[in-house]
Amino acid sequence: MHAEERHQAILRRLRERGSLRVTDFAHEVRVSPVTIRRDVEQLAERGLLARVHGGAVLSGADAAAAPHEELVFGLLVPAADHYYPEVIKGAREAAAERGVRLVLGISQYSREQERTQLRRMLADGVDGLLITPCGSLDETELPVPYVLVERRPADDLSRAEHVATDHAYGAGLAVRHLAGPAGRRRVGLVVRDDGPHAAAVRDGYHRGLAAAGLTAPDGGVLHLAPPADEDAGREGQLAAFTEAVTGGALDGVLVHNDHDALVLLQRLRAHGVDVPGDLAVVAYDDEVAALADIPLTAVAPPKHAMGAAAVGLLTRRVSDPAAPRHRLTLLPELHVRASTGVD
Repeated sequence: MHAEERHQAILRRLRERGSLRVTDFAHEVRVSPVTIRRDVEQLAERGLLARVHGGAVLSGADAAAAPHEELVFGLLVPAADHYYPEVIKGAREAAAERGVRLVLGISQYSREQERTQLRRMLADGVDGLLITPCGSLDETELPVPYVLVERRPADDLSRAEHVATDHAYGAGLAVRHLAGPAGRRRVGLVVRDDGPHAAAVRDGYHRGLAAAGLTAPDGGVLHLAPPADEDAGREGQLAAFTEAVTGGALDGVLVHNDHDALVLLQRLRAHGVDVPGDLAVVAYDDEVAALADIPLTAVAPPKHAMGAAAVGLLTRRVSDPAAPRHRLTLLPELHVRASTGVD
């Protein structure tokens, strides 16, 4: 069915019944809801109908009197077992307060899964999307309003709205704590380059050192391979780092993330390193840092607030498409515990 044929069919259905639901009509004519939604938008621009939530009514009809349906937002995140549970919780609570139904999708850091989940959500007729993409995102593929969560658009000229943590600030906060209250002068960094925030953490680390009048120790920055990458020499990297600590090259370290911080802590203690006496440790993410046998001082991104803020942004965008666009940056906090020896 060509576009003009679909347009005539839509208007005919509206004249017959007074209203039309996008998902139902798309099923009848055997095209995607996205296609019918675009048709409705084009007809609305021509003044031939009025859009309402989930469908359309004839132009001039009282759209406000149409039966109210709750908004439905899709939330697509990479994982539900690390970092994102609090984001999901914050989004869920904010959605419930606004009468919005939230539908969750997990991409498992797979671009293929991400595309599959997005297609499913759009086909189901969601009114908006909250997305943590695995890589660059093609905005032209998203016919509904959306907000990036803990990601920034790759293109500075993108009109995409986002809510994200200032991870450079968080890393600088950790370094200032180590160089200030903890009194450390040889502060290193352990960072996983496979993480999406690694570049920001490295930047914040170096800026924090500069602000404290320090420089990175020789060999003090360790780009740690992920645990699953056995060919990357992770064991050798850990051994070299341990040797640097026992040799006195470092007296403080920021470890991104706190899962790796726990692994390092256990290894260092097994080699007789006293934490925080010999080495002060700050972890990043604060997922499990407090559960270490020596509770770890940690940088804590505002995950719960991030999910809530994203829902707020998207709700505003759906209800007022002409409103000014927002990009929100949230600052993490430092939770001080025993691993830095500061009361």
